[in-house]
Amino acid sequence: MSAGTGRYGLSREGEAAYDVIVVGAGIAGSLVARKLGECGRRVLVLEAGVRDADPERGHREALERYFAASAKVPGSALAPNPAAPWPEVTDLGGGPGDGHLVQRGRLPYASGYVRANGGTGTVWTGLTPRMLPEDFSTLTTFGYGRDWPLSYVDLEPYYRAAERELGVAADIREQRNLVGLPFPEGYVFPMRAIPASRLDRLMADRLDGRRVEEPGSPDPVELRVVGTPHARNGVPDPAYDDGAGYLPVGAHGRPDPESRCVGSATCIPHCPSHAKYTPLKTQARWSRSVTLVDRAVVSRVLVAPDGRATGVEYVSYTSNSPDSVGELTKPRTVTAAVVVLAAHAVENARLLLLSGLAERSGQVGRNLMDHPVLLTWGLMPEQVGPYRDPGSTSGLEGFRTGPSRRTRAPFRIEIGNWGWLWARGPVDGDVAELLNSGARDGRGRFGADLRSAVRDRVGRQFALQFEMEQSADPTNRITLDPVLRDRLGLPRPVATYDLSRHVKEGIAAAKAVSDQVFTLLGAEDHTDFADGGGWPGRFEHEGRTYGYRGAGHGAGTHIMGSSPGTSVVDSWQHCWDHPGLYAVGCGSMPSVATSNPTLTMAALALRSAERIETDLADRDRPALLDSGAAL
Repeated sequence: MSAGTGRYGLSREGEAAYDVIVVGAGIAGSLVARKLGECGRRVLVLEAGVRDADPERGHREALERYFAASAKVPGSALAPNPAAPWPEVTDLGGGPGDGHLVQRGRLPYASGYVRANGGTGTVWTGLTPRMLPEDFSTLTTFGYGRDWPLSYVDLEPYYRAAERELGVAADIREQRNLVGLPFPEGYVFPMRAIPASRLDRLMADRLDGRRVEEPGSPDPVELRVVGTPHARNGVPDPAYDDGAGYLPVGAHGRPDPESRCVGSATCIPHCPSHAKYTPLKTQARWSRSVTLVDRAVVSRVLVAPDGRATGVEYVSYTSNSPDSVGELTKPRTVTAAVVVLAAHAVENARLLLLSGLAERSGQVGRNLMDHPVLLTWGLMPEQVGPYRDPGSTSGLEGFRTGPSRRTRAPFRIEIGNWGWLWARGPVDGDVAELLNSGARDGRGRFGADLRSAVRDRVGRQFALQFEMEQSADPTNRITLDPVLRDRLGLPRPVATYDLSRHVKEGIAAAKAVSDQVFTLLGAEDHTDFADGGGWPGRFEHEGRTYGYRGAGHGAGTHIMGSSPGTSVVDSWQHCWDHPGLYAVGCGSMPSVATSNPTLTMAALALRSAERIETDLADRDRPALLDSGAAL
């Protein structure tokens, strides 16, 4: 803690207690705090979740909770927290009042998030593809969605900075030549690509160079299996940083040249080997001028009469119990020159709405987005070795771009290494089905017969995951419930959500592509969106039934733009209406394109941190005396 501040950041009368307050210690918030702390700024990070006093013990307990959980969902490694609840995926298909996120749309908003120290960045998959240059101008180029107020060229240096901070492993030749991304000459990723899975290699043998018809496109698309960038430790590339190389970051933020992904297949939610990046690695490298206060739920952003942000109000709780919030403090106020909201797209919008701020454009909470995911699944002719790698190590990139974007949503295809887990749940269901069917004597399968059937069924399982672009739509939104409250008495967030025709056409095109791919693979297609409660995201389109899952890529809600009349924040993620107030994260993104958004979010956060430091430096610079002024 910097000199001159007390335990709770109180300072000399008339001064802000901190230079910057960051609300939320996820990926974006942790990166902003790190960068500003490196500049010597006094940063207070307020986190609603609980920080582990002993990180190694916390790591072991999280793994034990995951192993013991019956439902292997993103939050299964975390202890429930009634003081800071979150919408788990098991809640999202329930009634309008079930779970933290209230559902009131035509279709469910199918993605959850977690409110824990490190945020959803502790339970993410770890995939870090970049957006394509054309993704920043879909309105101008294709006639739909919103254009960004910045370009790929503007963001490219920050992509490289984010790839360093997160520790990205990828093949630069694949990303340049097969994905079509521009990079500076001589650039390589910090680490070499994560090895392809057995399934990836089998698919490449059968699909590379083959062509499939794409609905809406006059030309067939050539298939090519391409490795996906990962924020996961692999083999460092000695050519990185002009030959300086890269030192992987391992357990608890410590440099570890031997840290590697070992294929534990539990990336969601918990990496036993510490190979996957999480914000806890960044927090371990914060400077001494950064202070984290956990169990701190911010309920209001404070502003001066002129609209300038001056601080926040928050409540602290004491309990670790899953059944009680314990004792609550009286609301506390802390002040700063800059306030940065970094609490997830839903929670950022909720806090702006609770505070009655940034209302000029009428866009706060609107333009809620995700990647609706079409899953297709089946059995390969031979054993593919599922459940031995990260969730996805490669994909098919050819459907992300092209003129067909004018009529249907583009998509990226992830090759799923975890069998039918996301589509149908754990292998327990397969075991139960095989146990109770198929034996000639009618008594079910047991012993060697059952083991052989399970080996054959599970060992051949694979899935394709089609991540759809969803463009900004102001009718998809987050609001506050007028009646329902959480355990702290704060209004719960309400999601009003639907899929546009553009997205539904993309899903239909993806299923047509999937059918052709399955034929080329010689695979049995077991895809079935049956109406049995397993597909709350189920809809009819042009006489066919489809289902979708949420990718966990919440975006929109405080969208950026080039005008205060049509957006909440500018290209720096600074709120138009309030000097000193930033809302950072995926909530600022005008589109999610077809790439997992984490790397783009990280790049934007680093860019915002640079601007915040520039503004603070300008504030601190002594005013120059006019040469004609009297001395």
